[in-house]
Amino acid sequence: MLYHVHCFDKPDHTAMRAANREAHLAHLAKFTDAILVAGPTLAADGQTPSGSVIIIDLPDQAAVDAFCANDPYAKAGLFQRVEVTLWRKTLPKD
Repeated sequence: MLYHVHCFDKPDHTAMRAANREAHLAHLAKFTDAILVAGPTLAADGQTPSGSVIIIDLPDQAAVDAFCANDPYAKAGLFQRVEVTLWRKTLPKD
């Protein structure tokens, strides 16, 4: 199943994001076969990270919950909130 994971950073936590970035990327690397797309959302300045979006193919809600809980960003307390929804790819057609 495809899931849209939208993580919202706490305000003024860019240093925490930077300090945990390598561990976060290592966590994502374990799921490269499952991740369709991943990257940061940006503040209005177009430069400052404000959160993350990940589209990931996992078998069920429990798997996506575990994926999110084990993210080093989440463990460090970076996120103000995380929203997970089911997602369906429409375009582009494969």
